[in-house]
Amino acid sequence: MDSRFVYMDYNATTPLRDEVKSRMVEDFEVYANASSLHEAGRRARDRVEKARGKVATLIGAREPQTVLFTSGGSESNNTVYNTMYDLGRSGPRRKVITSAIEHPCVMNAARRLADEGFPVVFLGVDGEGRIDMAQLERELDPSRSIGGPTLLVSVMAANNEIGTVQDIVSIARAAKAAGALVHTDAVQAAGKMPIDVEAWGLDYLTLSCHKIYGPKGVGALYVRKGAPIDPLIRGGHQELGVRAGTYNNQGIFGFGLAAELASADLELFARRLRGLRERLRAGIERSVPDIRVNGHPTEVLPNTLNVSFPGAEGEAILLSLDLEGIEVSTGSACASGSLEPSHVLMATGVGPELAHGSIRFSLGRLSTEDEVDYVLEKLPPIIERLRRISTVSSSKAVQAACRD
Repeated sequence: MDSRFVYMDYNATTPLRDEVKSRMVEDFEVYANASSLHEAGRRARDRVEKARGKVATLIGAREPQTVLFTSGGSESNNTVYNTMYDLGRSGPRRKVITSAIEHPCVMNAARRLADEGFPVVFLGVDGEGRIDMAQLERELDPSRSIGGPTLLVSVMAANNEIGTVQDIVSIARAAKAAGALVHTDAVQAAGKMPIDVEAWGLDYLTLSCHKIYGPKGVGALYVRKGAPIDPLIRGGHQELGVRAGTYNNQGIFGFGLAAELASADLELFARRLRGLRERLRAGIERSVPDIRVNGHPTEVLPNTLNVSFPGAEGEAILLSLDLEGIEVSTGSACASGSLEPSHVLMATGVGPELAHGSIRFSLGRLSTEDEVDYVLEKLPPIIERLRRISTVSSSKAVQAACRD
């Protein structure tokens, strides 16, 4: 087995940046409760507010107080959907529109509303993962669809599995024209593409720190000033009474620095990773026959490449690459324990066989051309071997069936 280690699963999580790690170690001395009124507490609170401002800058929020700290993207998304549950129980609007390729935490939160009797629509996507805008406009028009006026339109900015980027500005404009609230899960988009909550016209946006080279266990929820929001976690007065609990000082401080560094590196980061992604894509297309590249060809995250390898099973590819020191994914890390084919790929029209034979390569700030070339050296013989085994197994199964 090769002793090399090549990490290409950055969409699942990212390593702490050295600068963030060093700052967090220093910040362990700032241990006071940021809600306390004494001098040590005020010092901690000041650091929390500075971090809030840096996160606000990353997403284009002009007022830092519109950014609320949470434990991560899943909590932030569930807070939005919990708010819709409270609004829809007593208000005239109950319909929720989302997409068929959302992260599992959004899909399951939407299904919970459906179980409670809310009209919920999962928009279809085309073969490249972009939502059907014509369907969205039909569903927003009560005269052309069932379910009444729409309460919320919730579409992710960029998909975690195939990297497809949605036209959030057009989606938000259509939703606002129909009087609906607008939410986007920007967990995968943050740090990889420009985000501007003001220009996009959003009411809610969710973030997770561990996707931008910061610590795990901390995230954020943007809530436009005046937009309705109800707490998911009740208790004290923290975060304007919306998110109770003692402040995670070190996590928030790390989030602030990670956001600041992501803002500063964004353009160079995206350009460099796009070049590495294209090098990997071209190399796979050149050296491995009969493949399918999933996702949009141009409107795609610069670091994400999802490829289907017909005749080879995804988990077998993953484990074979792992033996060579190469870490990749068969899709969303949150669904890695499932035997079901990717709901994202199935929604784009990829059949179960291709979906089961798909690998997500997600590059990051530590990725290099040498690492890409190493993958291109090891991957083709693995696919060839697995396809040969699959062909032999299929042939034996056919012969056995014929004998029976």
